[in-house]
Amino acid sequence: MTDKVGVPPIKSQGIKTKLVPWIRSIIPADFDGTWIEPFMGTGVVAFNIAPERAILCDTNPHLINFYNGIAAGEITPEVVRHYLQYEGEILLSKGESRYYFVRERFNARHSPLDFLFLNRAGFNGMIRFNRKGEFNIPFCRKPQRFAQAYVTKIVNQVAWVGKILKMRDFTFKCQDFNKTIADASSSDIIYCDPPYIDRHVDYFNGWDDAHERKLFTELSCFGGRFILSTWHHNDFRENEYIKSMWSRHGVLTREHFYHVGGKEENRNPVIEALVTNYAAISAERQELKLTQYILLESRAKYGMS
Repeated sequence: MTDKVGVPPIKSQGIKTKLVPWIRSIIPADFDGTWIEPFMGTGVVAFNIAPERAILCDTNPHLINFYNGIAAGEITPEVVRHYLQYEGEILLSKGESRYYFVRERFNARHSPLDFLFLNRAGFNGMIRFNRKGEFNIPFCRKPQRFAQAYVTKIVNQVAWVGKILKMRDFTFKCQDFNKTIADASSSDIIYCDPPYIDRHVDYFNGWDDAHERKLFTELSCFGGRFILSTWHHNDFRENEYIKSMWSRHGVLTREHFYHVGGKEENRNPVIEALVTNYAAISAERQELKLTQYILLESRAKYGMS
């Protein structure tokens, strides 16, 4: 495990980049099993935790295909640079019509590279599909999106993930969370980052009360350890599922700010929650580890010794 937090090439609303140190701080020191994620999303947590073994699953086949492409050596930094430079030049000259052309092409052919393009050129980094399974996010209206510096940033992110996959035993599967949890063993840790009930809608198969209750039942019956990310409350309302279900386990909270609203006034802080079924580390130790992380980040950023 390293102290620097890396960013993966796929973006999403609610990405856990800034929460990685917090999640990392409650992983038991004796953990040597498989890290399992039934909702891998961008993969940001697993790639930063970088365990020896991981099984990352999602019902969105396009996420799985993209990361399997990197693991297989088919999607490389060189391939990504060439593709984004090529499509970026056309986007600059033709504008949003090119975006919608690529979106239509992706919905017909499901190219992982087209998925990356749409993810980075679509509105607000959202991932959303209609009932037909078609990507339907509109253009971000920035034809100059793929400038050289931005392309290089994405290329470096692909290279970072590729390096991890060469050094670690990571498996990517397109499957339902029920099967993923059922296949886990007691020596594993399951980390769940499901769509936030009553808040997030950009998920491949949707998420509702029945899904939340099913997840609670399966995690509560799991013989190993689990960590769940969810929301606790914001300035306007509380997550009723914390009180009615998840509070039966250990609940840790921390304020976090998401940049996910279409308008700045709609982007408000939220109190995040981590739910665990094991004795979490003390609050003092958790704060110490986070303070050490912040100190290391400041030294790296400002050249402090």
